[in-house]
Amino acid sequence: MRTKLVVVVLVLAFAFYALTIGWRGVLLVGDGRPVTVLLGLAVLVLPFVAGWAVWREVRFGLATERLGRRLDDEGGLPPDDLPRRPSGRVDRGAADAAFTGYRDAVESDPQNWRGWYRLALAYDAAGDRRRARAAAREAIARARSAET
Repeated sequence: MRTKLVVVVLVLAFAFYALTIGWRGVLLVGDGRPVTVLLGLAVLVLPFVAGWAVWREVRFGLATERLGRRLDDEGGLPPDDLPRRPSGRVDRGAADAAFTGYRDAVESDPQNWRGWYRLALAYDAAGDRRRARAAAREAIARARSAET
């Protein structure tokens, strides 16, 4: 629940930013001079690009949350039992050891979104966020193709 609240606050802050910067762009375009009109148009593009990026991230988060709930309802989420350091981070060696099983499961059944989701969790536990996101995107794509 706390994460959702943070996301809502950040989206509201972005909306304020977009309106503020958008209004400045409108004022610049309204000035009428060619240079300020071009600058105003460039400023007006920024909220749309940023809005697209925010929308993609929110959509990604909602999709991964939905898959996580679904896997949890099926009893398929891996247990969170890896040893942790005093900082709370998962022990890297333990995460790497657990990772191979999830990778092997994906290699044996690459069409199964559940395996990809578990692999994403293993990458995340190992601290490899880039690969975790890529595996989560693959899980989302596989789940969508399985539904159709």
